[in-house]
This record gives sequence, structure tokens and C-alpha cells, in this order.
Amino acid sequence: MSIFQKFKSMLGSQPTPAQPVEQKAAVTTTKAEALKLIAPLSGEVVSITESPDPVFAQKMVGDGVAINPTNDTVVAPCDGVITQCHASRHAVSVKSDSGVEILIHVGVDTVTLKGEGFTAKVKEGDRVKVGQPLIQFDSAVVGPKVPTLQTAVLITTGESISCIPSGSVVAAGKDSVFMTGEGKIEAPAPVKKDTRPSVTVSEEIVIRNPQGLHARPTATLIKIIRDFNSEVTLKNLNTGNEGPAKSLTSVMSLQLLLGTPVNVTVEGPDAKEALKAVVEGFKSGLGEEVADVSATTDGSANEDDIDENEAPLLGLATEDDNSLPGVKAAPGMAIGQLVHQTNEVPEFNEQGGSATEELKQLDNAIAKANEALGKLIDTMNADGMGSHSEVFIAHQQLLDDPALRDNAKETIDKGKSAAFAWHASYEAEAYALSKLDDPMLAARAADVQDVGLRVLRQLLNIETAAAQLPDNTILVLDDIAPSEVVTLDRKRVVGLCTLEGGATSHAAILSASMGIPYLVSVPASIREQADGTPAILDAGKSRIRLHPSQQEIKSCEDKRKASAAARAAALKVAHEKAITKDGHHMEVVANIGSQEDAEKALELGAEGVGLLRSEFLYMERVSEPSVAEQTKVYEGILGAMGKDRPVIIRTMDVGGDKPLAYLPLPKEENPFLGERGVRIGINRPAILRKQVRAILKAAHAGSARIMFPMISSLNEFRAVKALVREEQEKLGVKDVEIGIMIEVPSAALLADQFAKEVDFFSIGTNDLTQYTLAVDRGHPRLASMVDGLHPAVLRLIAMTAQAANREGKWAGICGSLGSDPQAVAILTGLGVKELSVSVPVLPEVKAKVRELNYADCKKLAAKALEQDSAEAVRKLAV
Repeated sequence: MSIFQKFKSMLGSQPTPAQPVEQKAAVTTTKAEALKLIAPLSGEVVSITESPDPVFAQKMVGDGVAINPTNDTVVAPCDGVITQCHASRHAVSVKSDSGVEILIHVGVDTVTLKGEGFTAKVKEGDRVKVGQPLIQFDSAVVGPKVPTLQTAVLITTGESISCIPSGSVVAAGKDSVFMTGEGKIEAPAPVKKDTRPSVTVSEEIVIRNPQGLHARPTATLIKIIRDFNSEVTLKNLNTGNEGPAKSLTSVMSLQLLLGTPVNVTVEGPDAKEALKAVVEGFKSGLGEEVADVSATTDGSANEDDIDENEAPLLGLATEDDNSLPGVKAAPGMAIGQLVHQTNEVPEFNEQGGSATEELKQLDNAIAKANEALGKLIDTMNADGMGSHSEVFIAHQQLLDDPALRDNAKETIDKGKSAAFAWHASYEAEAYALSKLDDPMLAARAADVQDVGLRVLRQLLNIETAAAQLPDNTILVLDDIAPSEVVTLDRKRVVGLCTLEGGATSHAAILSASMGIPYLVSVPASIREQADGTPAILDAGKSRIRLHPSQQEIKSCEDKRKASAAARAAALKVAHEKAITKDGHHMEVVANIGSQEDAEKALELGAEGVGLLRSEFLYMERVSEPSVAEQTKVYEGILGAMGKDRPVIIRTMDVGGDKPLAYLPLPKEENPFLGERGVRIGINRPAILRKQVRAILKAAHAGSARIMFPMISSLNEFRAVKALVREEQEKLGVKDVEIGIMIEVPSAALLADQFAKEVDFFSIGTNDLTQYTLAVDRGHPRLASMVDGLHPAVLRLIAMTAQAANREGKWAGICGSLGSDPQAVAILTGLGVKELSVSVPVLPEVKAKVRELNYADCKKLAAKALEQDSAEAVRKLAV
């Protein structure tokens, strides 16, 4: 079953494989007998092709209509049996006595509410009568949380239908919406036309509903308007946007909030009477209690002089109007010119030529895209970036999925162009995937769009815009896909800025590997700057400087030259130990994720491996790796490092933002606080036992240590330590050192107790910082707050290091803080004995240690612990 077929079966849009005979019988019956279906909701009928949900608009689920509802109870469209009532209660399927199955899906994205605001009136297997209530929803609860309440009413068993004309207004349980077979259906009789001459009148009102004009009061407004023969238009005087008042989605899109001034314009023969009724409705709250607000032209809700658009109190500080903040995604500094790009889909014709020729063009484009991906993978392997090529191997697998092509072929057969059909197919699949509860599948939506656009460009013979970029480009985008990063011309692109994206995204990782400085979450105001605007992107300071002076440019160039010279000098002595001027040795080791990384780390002077991210063995595959497969990989890495260089192997750290296709985990409200890290091994000991056994079997090849992630309590550590000792006894191997990651505050606070039982600590500053500060490090607006030099984090590090030292153990750092030049002296002074850093910066970190005096580091660390913010610590550490 393809990915998209999996979505359709989950949605209930097609019969399950166990029902083929029943489906065939239903289709045969309905050809002979027409079935008239009654409106399940009251409201305006629109064509299903106008649905904002591309899955429905492209009729991937079935043909039908959409209704903009003016009531809140879904009723049965015919006599039949309930075949499905979704767990989130937002969708229900009814099968008629003749075998026709009808899906009623309330709203768009309502599945994400998990039933909030919905009440099921029936259950699967219930027999229902036409007009019987099936689902009730609270529009006041549901409406503000979803894009629209527009409801799809679809035939999912494939019958041909004739629909009521778009724009018709129907009453639930009374009027017909469509008929199966060859029958015809007429719209309800229109209201008798008023013969008086048309006039236009208007009046200004202020929204007084506490929650603004959401679904319920809007439905009341539409009911008032329906009694008149005039057209009513609403205009938001704050934004200038306007739209017809007879459409629920149109009104809600105007965002008419409490205190918003609105111009009501009515045109028609009974405009005066209609305007009076509408204004009275607004004043009375359209069925809701109203707030006592004063009408003002600026939209404020009272007489106090308060700017509703006031900037955040703790906004990111910048030096002046020529500096814009961002969040560091990849380190470095770039001097260049802004070049703006948008991720707009190229234009193409909707109508096509011969279906045979269009399909031939599509197949050719898919083949070329696949070939280009293969060349890209080969290039990455040749450039030493093979460990990052998995995402593009996955893209090739997506192109091999027949669902994308098959859906496009259906559209081509209807006379559409290959480009139109392909775009509709991949966008529909991407949208469908993004809404799935399975995080592994949902995460593939961006991949589908990325590979889909690649094929579309092949179809239209369009080269990527990167080929036309000028020298010294600082590229400004809304967001960037991993494949776009890899294909950037590094001779021209010197920096990246995106308005969206995450600091820990795959695109960010690739940018760092390629040496391209990258800022995410840059304010949209950067779009106001013209192409060619000179700028300095300083990822280290999380800012981009616009219109820098010649002196600033020269200063930056001098810094870059000095940095390059320092790196060259560090490389010459990379294999020397990192010893301070007064004789204190700091062990500097590497964070790696493959044997390729291990070999590169050796070249750059690593004294060992402080963190082997073993999850690379588990990701991007459909089955769990065997003990033999794991053993072979560990032997290779241990052998590469040799007997004298320890390798700390962290057990599988998945869950949270790293789901596994073959390890289904329950959907959690907050996966980062749920079943991730060692908790998976504790709850599924067979997985952990296999990995521990593989590590112990490979231990003979080098110097192996085992480390457990996400340990938060002593009983967890004792349980996994016992498992290791059991496996050692079975295999007859000597004891290996066992340590834990300190990345949960509770572990740091209990470090004095842990230190009596563990062999070592390794502090994961990335997670420790986000858990201590209660800020998701990938949050697009808050990520800049996640700074490991925050005094609260430093105090936990100090507590851990001191506890280890008292027990004759040691504590290291394996998070990104260890690679931060400003942090090295402070961490040294706090008593940390090891820094495990990213492979490229190994020489610089070792060189930094050699510049220090240990006595001075201890004094600096003591001062840092007394500061009140990360900013204050960084000023101290300059």
C-alpha cells in the first residue's frame, strides 16, 4: 500500500480490502436506482472543487459538494447504516440501503482538535433515518481553531452524481443536495424577487462580541440576511479587507475581532430594511452577550491609549534600525549582498494535449529527476557528505511510489496538462501526509513537496534560480529545503537567511557541514530591502547588519582573515593535547554519527569520541537493525579510533523529533516530555538488549563505553545498568564503563547520588538548556532564548562536575555548548574534564584551551555563576 493509499484508508474514503464484493454490488445497484441525498447541514452549497482542502478539491476521496454551514448539527442524508464515526468525531460515513456510501467531513483540519467541540450522536453499526442527528459541533469552540467549517459531503463508492447548483441555499434534512445516477436535481425555489428599484445604503458599526465574529454569530447574521433580497458587504476598516456577508468563510476571513470598526454596505430593493435588521443584529450581539466597547476608528476596545500592536516586551535587541535579529542555524560570518527568492510554484497551463503525450512527458521528467538525485547523492559522497545523503535516497523512494504518478495520470486522462496533474497530485499527497497522526509520515510532507517541485521544474524545463545568483549572495528565502541547500553554488552563496525554518532542521545541519552561515526566524521586514543591499550576516551574534559602513566591512574582513589564519595555525598542531598554560589538561573529543565522521575526527586531532549517535543505525529504514549488523558497524568505528582512544556509544536516542517507521509510538501531546531516549529501551527491553549485546560483542575492537540518554531517576539507571551486566555475563566479556547523559534537570540535581553509581557523566547542553528554560530549542520565535550560557544552566553544569570530581569520576560536555568559543574557558573553570565537539572545530577548540590559564578560568566561572542572564555571561566571556 502506498503512503497516499494509507491516508485514504485511514480517512475512510474507500472500502477496506475486506469489502471488495460489497463495493462491487453497491456500484451495480446504484446504476439502476437513483438515490436522492438530503442536505446534512443548512447553508450555502459550493462546488467541491472550491474546497480549501486539496484532497477534496481534486476529488481524491470522491465527488460531491461542500456546504458553508449555518447550523451546528449534522443529520443523516438518507436512510442507512453508520459505517464509520471518526474517533475525533469530525467525520461520519453513512451507507444507504442501496449500497451508496456518503462521507460527511466537518471543516478543514478539524481532526487536529481530537474531538474538542464535537459530540457524536451515533456509533458505528447504528441504523439511522434521513434527518436523524449524527454529529453536533460547537461552532464557537471549533470555528476559531480551524481554517474553515466548510463541510464536504462526498460519495466514496464511485457513483456518478448530479449536484445542486453552486450558490444554492439549503435547509438541513429538507432540501436535496445531489442525486446519484443520471437523475437531475433542481435548486430550492428562490425567494420571490422584489420589484422595487435597487438602492445602496451603508452604516458603520463596531464589533461588540467578546470573541469577535466567529462561526455562531456569523451563522445568525447569514440567517438575518436570507430574509431580504439585497446583497450585504462587510469591510474591516482596520485592514481594508471586505467580502460578502452571506458566506460564512468570507466573513470569518475578515477577522472581525472585538472592537473592530466595520462598514456595512447593503445594495438592493429592500436595502434600507435589510441594513436596519443587520445593524440591530450586530448591536444585539447576533445571539451572544456583548461587551461594552467604545467605537474608535483605530479599532481599540476602550478609551485607554493602548497600542494593540505594541512590540513584544522582550523582543530581540538590535543595535539600531540597520540590524535585524535571527536565530543561529549554522555558524560563521558572511559579507555580501541580499538576494531575495520566493518559493513560488512556476506557472503552467491547466489544459493539456494528447493524454499519451502528456503522460510521456511526465514519465520523462520523473526519470530525469531520479537521475539528478542519483548524481546529487554521488556528489555528496565524493565531497565527504555521504552521511547526509539519506534524505535524497528517501526522495528517490518517493518517486518510485506509484501513487503520485497514478493520481496524476487520472487527471491527465481528463484533459489536463502533465504539469497541472503532477502539481495537483503531489500537493494533495503532501497535504494528506501533513495531517496524519503518524509523525513519521507527517514529516514526509516537506519531502513530497521538495521532490514534487523537482519533477515540475523538469517538466517545464526550468533551471533552479541558484544558477543565476550573483557573487557574494546572502540568500533570503521564506524557507529552504535540504536538497536546495546541497545544490547551492558555494562559490556564489556566502550566507543564508530564512523567515521560517528551525535551528536544528536538516537544512541547518547541511548548511553547517557546507560552511554556509545560516540564520532562521529573521523578521519579515527584511523583505523590504532591495536586491543588492549590502549586508553582514553574523550568525555568532544572531544578527544581520544592513548597509554596513566601509569600516564595519573592513573590520569583519579582518576578523575573517584572522579566523582563517587561526584555523590554519590550529590545524598544524591539531594532534597535540589541549593543555592550559598552567598545565591543566582538557580532553577534547568528537561528536560523530558514522565511521566516516570518526575517520575525519582522527585527521583533526580528536582524542576519542565523546558521543557516537547510534540512532543513525535505526533511522530512515523500515526494519530494526540486527545484532550482527550493529556489531559490524561498531567494530568499524572502534577499530578506526584504536585501543587508546575511547568511544562513548550513546544508546538509541529516538522519539520526540526522531520517530521510527517500524516502532509505532502513541501520539503524545508533547513528545519531548514523553516516551523518548532511554524510556523506549526501558519499556521495550528487547530493542535495548540487542543494542547492548552488539556493543559488547564489538568492544574487543577498541575502547568502548556505554552511555544512556534521558536518564531522570536512579531507578532508571539501575535498571539499564543491570541489563548491561546481564549481557556481559552471558557473553563472558569484561566490564565496560557505563555513564549517563545529564540532560534532564532532575539528573543534575541528583548528581551527587548518581556519581556514586555511574562511571562518568556527559552533559547534553542542548536538551538540558531547553528543559531548564522550558523553551523548545526549535521554536521559531523563542529559540533565541535557548542559550547554554544561561546562569541557571551553568549552575546545573557546575553541580554535576563538582559531584563527579568528589567521587573520583569525571563530567564532560557533549552538547553544542562545548563547541562555542565563548564557553570553553567557563566550562574549563567549572571543573568539566572533557569537551566533545563537532568534528570541524576540533583544532580550534584545542587551540582555545592552550590559550587559557586554568586559575583564571576558575575565577571567570565563579563570576559567570553570579550573573543574571546569558547576555551578561557572554559579555563577561568576551
